[in-house]
Amino acid sequence: MHHGSKSPESTHTRRRATVRGSAVILAAMLLLAGGGAAVAQPGPTPPVPPATVSADASTQGAVVPDGKTSGERATARQAVGRDGATMQTNAAQKMVRAGLPGPAPEPAARMAREAIPAAPQTGPSSGTAPLSRSVPGVLPAATWNPGFGVPGQDVSYYQGSVNWAAQYSAGSRFAYVKATEGSYYTNGYFGSQYTGSAQQGMIRGAYHFAIPSFSSGAAQAQYFAANGGGWSSDGITLPPVLDIEYNPYVGRTDVGFNSGDICYSLAGAPMVKWISDFGNTMLQLTGRYPVVYTTTDWWTRCTGNSSAFSSYPLWIAAYPSSPSTTPGTLPASWQQYSIWQYTDSGPFAGDSDIWNGDYTGLKRFSTVSDAATAIATEAAQNSWLGGAKTGVNCGLTAGGCYQIYANGTIHWQASAGAHATKDPIRATWAAQSYENGPLGYPSTDQACGLVNGGCYQIFQGGSVHWSAATGANLTAWGAIRNAWGVQGYENGSLGYPTSNGETCGQPNGGCYQLFQGGAINYTASTGAHITRGAIRGTWGAQGYENGSLGYPTTDETCGLLNGGCYQLFQGGSIHWSPSSGAKLTTWGAIRNAWGAQGYENGRLGYPTSNGESCGLINSGCYQMFQGGAINYSPATGAHVSPFGAIRTTWGSLGFERGALGYPTTDEICSVSTSCYQSFQHGTISWTSAGGTSVSYS
Repeated sequence: MHHGSKSPESTHTRRRATVRGSAVILAAMLLLAGGGAAVAQPGPTPPVPPATVSADASTQGAVVPDGKTSGERATARQAVGRDGATMQTNAAQKMVRAGLPGPAPEPAARMAREAIPAAPQTGPSSGTAPLSRSVPGVLPAATWNPGFGVPGQDVSYYQGSVNWAAQYSAGSRFAYVKATEGSYYTNGYFGSQYTGSAQQGMIRGAYHFAIPSFSSGAAQAQYFAANGGGWSSDGITLPPVLDIEYNPYVGRTDVGFNSGDICYSLAGAPMVKWISDFGNTMLQLTGRYPVVYTTTDWWTRCTGNSSAFSSYPLWIAAYPSSPSTTPGTLPASWQQYSIWQYTDSGPFAGDSDIWNGDYTGLKRFSTVSDAATAIATEAAQNSWLGGAKTGVNCGLTAGGCYQIYANGTIHWQASAGAHATKDPIRATWAAQSYENGPLGYPSTDQACGLVNGGCYQIFQGGSVHWSAATGANLTAWGAIRNAWGVQGYENGSLGYPTSNGETCGQPNGGCYQLFQGGAINYTASTGAHITRGAIRGTWGAQGYENGSLGYPTTDETCGLLNGGCYQLFQGGSIHWSPSSGAKLTTWGAIRNAWGAQGYENGRLGYPTSNGESCGLINSGCYQMFQGGAINYSPATGAHVSPFGAIRTTWGSLGFERGALGYPTTDEICSVSTSCYQSFQHGTISWTSAGGTSVSYS
């Protein structure tokens, strides 16, 4: 705000507008004619490097944040004055120096001069009287007021130790106090001004003077919040303010950073983004959007007259040249204003303001946040909550707030909104550390009426489903929940979750979650797949993902011959049929030989032994099927030995341990009445007329 251009309230007699007007007109004519500034400008003050600086006055001639001594400010004050016309002239000087057209013919508002001080200073020492900055008991006479609303004021470092009792007696009922500027300056009088006004029964708040060219909106919001810009619904704290207006450092080369033009060289979309960055950060930190202090002229020039900030209350600065009941045209984001700063010439210290409403509305403005409004709306829509047991409490992670009711709680967060939770879903959320856990904030209300009387609620990080049979269990966003969703969630074959979230830390980074109808297992390389029933039982008997089969690589597929099903795994497959049960086959020669026969559709049918049996002579293995067996050795490979006369004869000779050894071919039939099979040490032949015969090689 523009307090930096003022002299102390107690030391100067203000000239009347008629006296100031001629000087102003002459100054403007000289300026626009290219004759330079009509009012002498003080020389630049060496800047302080960007760092936290607290301004105070410790000697009569001390340099203060506008780069002037107190005496220089007095001279400038008397020469220039601060009526609306002079404000416009000062703004025009800045704009012409920046190579820009002068402001529109309206009060150009305050040019902020609470700039970087010359050296690090501290706030006023306890018990030490400041300079002659105390507002005297007798206040300057008010020239006029809008005649409605609740009177108030705003102050900064330049008002020093304000006589708040006198301010209250004169009718002021609220006060805004400058807390910070950019991310380098704090008002050394902030504590005494902020506390002193409250002690006199005034509602008070803090404002931040933005320097968008210095640092990001988020950085300045964080700096503001950390240095007095917080908010609580205690009934005496106004919402934080973003003071965004003409750049006070245009043309300055001594400030230690590139200040830019009157729009901080961010006009248009970049400025809109900067303000949004600031506002959203304040919302997260305090639970409400900041009030925007600005002028219509600056807003039009520097944001393109953005209409994107209707959620932010407006504090409009407009100084009519004669008494008025309206501040004039408002920026495009607003149809109405909350506060109007209509003069800086009394009746109060600093600038004088009007709250656009009654005192009850002002109290509500200080008490009800964006969070509180949303929570109240949510409560009205959920009568089952019962009465409130606490007020709205903020300061949760990511700027969240909550309120406890007789039968539940409402949590609010800017991106999630306000939503009620109740047990047993709430208890499961609580066990996950509420908003600090993997679920984050609720993003929907609880919904019931699911299959088997179930209920669910969506959260930022997943959902919690409840049924009488399973209790309340969470599923996190991700591959496992997606796989469950493909099955129809609780309406599908898996039903409700029975384990509370995923269990991870399995081999190769795997995770799983249990459901009524089975489980879903996941790894990055295999994806998420369902296992259930007999196939899952067989997989489990092998040690699940720790066994020879590893993780599933497909879901279960059914509709095979004779009502069968199968599922593929990293190490093989499991086939099931009603007659054979669920049996595994591992990747390798035996399974390949079965595949060459057409798997379950071939002469061997489904496997009947669970995997291969190894440890035979000469490192052999075999597996049994409905139609026979497959035998394997490294020397002979894998060959089919179907049930029948040839296999029976081979068995009578001791199978692979007998004189014939392992088969070296499959059984070969030329006609239905003649077959043979070769072995390592001979052949078994069969005819329908003569039966089997053995010949040794």
